[in-house]
Amino acid sequence: MSAEVQAYRDGGVGRIVLDRPRAINSLTHDMIRAVRAALDGWAADDAVRAVVLTGAGERGLCAGADIRALHDDAKAGGAGARAFFRDEYRLNALIARYPKPYLAVMDGITMGGGVGLSAHGAVRIVTERSVVAMPETRIGLVPDVGGSLLLARAPGESGLHLGLTSGSMGPGDALYCGFADHFVPTARIPALLAALAGSAGLTGAGLTAAVAAHAAPAPPAALADRRQWIDACYAADTVEEIVERLLGCGVPEAKEAAEQLLGNAPTAVKVTLAALRRARTLPSLEAVLDQEYRISCHALTTPDLVEGIRAQVVDKDRAPRWSPAEPAGVTAAEVDRFFAPREGDELGLA
Repeated sequence: MSAEVQAYRDGGVGRIVLDRPRAINSLTHDMIRAVRAALDGWAADDAVRAVVLTGAGERGLCAGADIRALHDDAKAGGAGARAFFRDEYRLNALIARYPKPYLAVMDGITMGGGVGLSAHGAVRIVTERSVVAMPETRIGLVPDVGGSLLLARAPGESGLHLGLTSGSMGPGDALYCGFADHFVPTARIPALLAALAGSAGLTGAGLTAAVAAHAAPAPPAALADRRQWIDACYAADTVEEIVERLLGCGVPEAKEAAEQLLGNAPTAVKVTLAALRRARTLPSLEAVLDQEYRISCHALTTPDLVEGIRAQVVDKDRAPRWSPAEPAGVTAAEVDRFFAPREGDELGLA
């Protein structure tokens, strides 16, 4: 078990607390193993009627994987990162199929791997402080942890807009896009957790009712008001045409989206477009996670991942030197390589 994960019983609830607050609870491999061990232990424990995931500290549930460690391992060959992805994605699949109600409190920053630990749960809560995102294209990666499926299922082309730009969602947008179910103000979370711990015979329906008793009307979804230009622009067949439509539609927010997209890793942006469109046709979360494993492992072999993390986290100069530098330089053959089967190294969930 990891010292950075608390796992304990609180009444009839199994509590998992990500406890690395100085790093916004970013995930190490040991933390992934510890969460898995807790869930495996509680699955057949009749004294645990539901599981609740929260994060320590005031900044957020989880900022994603420890990408500095990912950077260092990718430079050393990526074996540790591949093992991390394998265990993380298997945990995401377990959460989605967990035999007991699984509730996640997405208070504050919830990004990347934090989305994988929360948004596949049975009951997902956001607060007024929630900032939810899959910002992988900013560092040369592609949305993973099942996030490509969540984005693909968002209304219209909203998910594609978020994935290509590395855009973030407030609570209203997270609810609108299907990443969350309920809005509960931060001040009411302690009372909700106490009610869950003291509830007898807690079931899925009972848990939902307890949440509803503490919920409040959600803030509006900004993305809903932007659907007209988002759907029209992101329906294009290629990244280049999407950018052309964004710049030409005359909407200031669309121009800003084009600039954000063009600042991200061109290869990752093109692979994300393909991944989300393929995810719409795949039969299950497990099949999507299998696809994401292929993509993430191939990303470890490309220069953009190390460069993107260097620019954002290591040197913090925010000036990545992508290779290729422009979307036009990324060929269809290079995109296809991200989806190629990995001989002897498939995730094999589906």
